Amino acid sequence: MKKRIYILMVFTFLAVRLAAQQQPVYSQYMMNPYLLNPAIAGYQGLTDINLTAREQWLGYGEGPSTYALSGQTRILKTSFRNRSRLIKSRARRRRPSGRVGMGGYIFNDMNGRIRRTGLQGTYSYHIYVRETQFSFGVSLSAFQFKADVTPTDLYDPNNDPLVMASMANADFSPDANIGFLVSGDNYYAGVSATSLFQSSIQFGLGNSETAYRLIRHYYVLGGYKFQEKRSDWGFEPSTMMTVTERMNFSLDLNFKTYYKNDYWAGLSYRTTGAIITMFGMNYQQFYFGYAFDYGFGDVSAFNNMGSHELMLGMRLGDSARRYRWLNRF
Repeated sequence: MKKRIYILMVFTFLAVRLAAQQQPVYSQYMMNPYLLNPAIAGYQGLTDINLTAREQWLGYGEGPSTYALSGQTRILKTSFRNRSRLIKSRARRRRPSGRVGMGGYIFNDMNGRIRRTGLQGTYSYHIYVRETQFSFGVSLSAFQFKADVTPTDLYDPNNDPLVMASMANADFSPDANIGFLVSGDNYYAGVSATSLFQSSIQFGLGNSETAYRLIRHYYVLGGYKFQEKRSDWGFEPSTMMTVTERMNFSLDLNFKTYYKNDYWAGLSYRTTGAIITMFGMNYQQFYFGYAFDYGFGDVSAFNNMGSHELMLGMRLGDSARRYRWLNRF
């Protein structure tokens, strides 16, 4: 058991280093890019609620797993409310500008015996210039870092007083993310940065000089959807580049095809060592997606059964006739 834990810790560290990630990893982020860029919140004028469950290294106990629940919406315009009928006055209440978006996100990311649980709230602002929308977003977040290690897991428990005192948990740490997005009817492109505060992870009674710190991650993502008029088929190439302050680099190349906007399938290549296949469908206001990651490289021995990601969501406001309460912009 002890040997197994040591091996798992080594490969967990290796996997994180290869992926250049201290943040949760997702495969179907193009269906919910709000997870990576706060400027996405409300950019389509829709209300979107999304649940994502991801299991990595299936078949190997204590493999990495991530669960995330997010929601984002747009505070849309409403007509002027004339109160003269009620109080015989011509005073009017101003309506919202339709430019503000809001979002929220909670996640639980587990990597072996290491667990990170957090939440964030997002404010975004959207401006139209002719046919182009410019969006800016900022998120404030907090998370707790926990190591589920007991004295029986260690070779010599006396050498780790934090574990002996059951103090291998960090307090909640604040952080912030920021993002910018340019979008149109068929395209989007954005850049975002996470862990702006580089929050510390401090165990026990140490000080800030001995604390571990998160490093900033920078994401550049974009996509374009091609679809001829009156055609049932659509195609969307997209890409995402991830860079950290230590210059770790990762690039995703994605291609998806749509049929009647109700069914889709896609293929992705990740330069850190993964081929990803995905498919999904819409049913009324609900949507479903599944992705399978086949990893290759230094951790492939732990990844024979691949990684699996399931996504369930509900999207409201896609049709003004169907949702008459929605006045998009």
